[in-house]
Amino acid sequence: MQIFVPKEYDAAELRVPVIPDTAAKLVKLGASVVIESGMGRPSHYDDGAYAAAGATVTADRAAALVGADMVLRIRKPPQDEVSRLKAGCVHVSFLDPFHERALVEALAAAGVSAISMEMVPRTTKAQKMDALSSQASLAGYVAVLLGADRLPRVLPMMMTPAGTISPSRVFVIGAGVAGLQAIATAKRLGARVDAFDTRPVVEEQVKSLGAKFVKVDLGETGQTKDGYAKELTPEQQAKQREAMAAVCAQSDMVITTAQLFGKRAPVIITREMIARMKPGSVIVDLAVETGGNVEGSALGREVDVDGVCVIGLANATGRVAVHASQMYSANLAAFVESFWDKDQKAFALKTEDEIARGCLVTHGGAVVNETIKAAYAKEG
Repeated sequence: MQIFVPKEYDAAELRVPVIPDTAAKLVKLGASVVIESGMGRPSHYDDGAYAAAGATVTADRAAALVGADMVLRIRKPPQDEVSRLKAGCVHVSFLDPFHERALVEALAAAGVSAISMEMVPRTTKAQKMDALSSQASLAGYVAVLLGADRLPRVLPMMMTPAGTISPSRVFVIGAGVAGLQAIATAKRLGARVDAFDTRPVVEEQVKSLGAKFVKVDLGETGQTKDGYAKELTPEQQAKQREAMAAVCAQSDMVITTAQLFGKRAPVIITREMIARMKPGSVIVDLAVETGGNVEGSALGREVDVDGVCVIGLANATGRVAVHASQMYSANLAAFVESFWDKDQKAFALKTEDEIARGCLVTHGGAVVNETIKAAYAKEG
């Protein structure tokens, strides 16, 4: 079985999908691993390291795509490459299937079995494959470091000959994987941390990291079966903003991480709330790639909004590409190994498996994922 790992088209993408150690694992399973020349270079892995791991390095991307039984990558494929994939090929990457209907339907028409890594179920069995969580954890860490770099204050309390410097206040909105890592990182750097989440169940986790949980009575909220926050009603959103405005006003740094699975991120920080913040404060919007939590934030840019630096942090994990690549590569390896037939020395996709049901988007010439089908049906 031939597994092909192509270079990413986006030059700004510094993560790589497969590191040499993972290539060696796949070769040991019995796979023929083909690496496009230069694929690992953005994360400082040269072609020689892959060759030493037993992989074949090629400069002929087109031929490798045509011959591949499986393609492993980070980002969604360019649509003009889909037709080059043979029927039955298994394509594994982040796909953004809710917002890439044309691409998904092209993959289905080509007979490709497309796996969307962001849809791997958040279950104990699939924990080692949960690429969304592994990357989100790093994003939370990066957000604090970038915010601290832009903040014209130090984070910890300091006793100096000139007097005592009070600790900076950091407010983290959303206590999922990214938010919890942001809380932990800000606390390690000595900040005073407040945190809010619509899910009361996370209060204990927030407190265990040394942060104060901001309580807002929103009525019935909760989370989905996969641990994502449920969408709030307009009335609940208004009540949430009102309560958070007071906390934002006294905070030096605000980090927003609130995202809704398959939907546009909710706007939770308005221009009016920003206007109440201290000049020189910093907001890091980790949800900017799915619409943004902050009114006025811009994808991949830093903008000044009423004296507050608003950072639209795109591809946060690319700033720590070496570790992001290691984690994503390990997630891919775990996924491949879980479906590997040792006797046939091939990937055997079991469509009835609960993990496959969650993340398999197209198969056998059709869109097969029930969640995605339902989303497309609503679009008409």
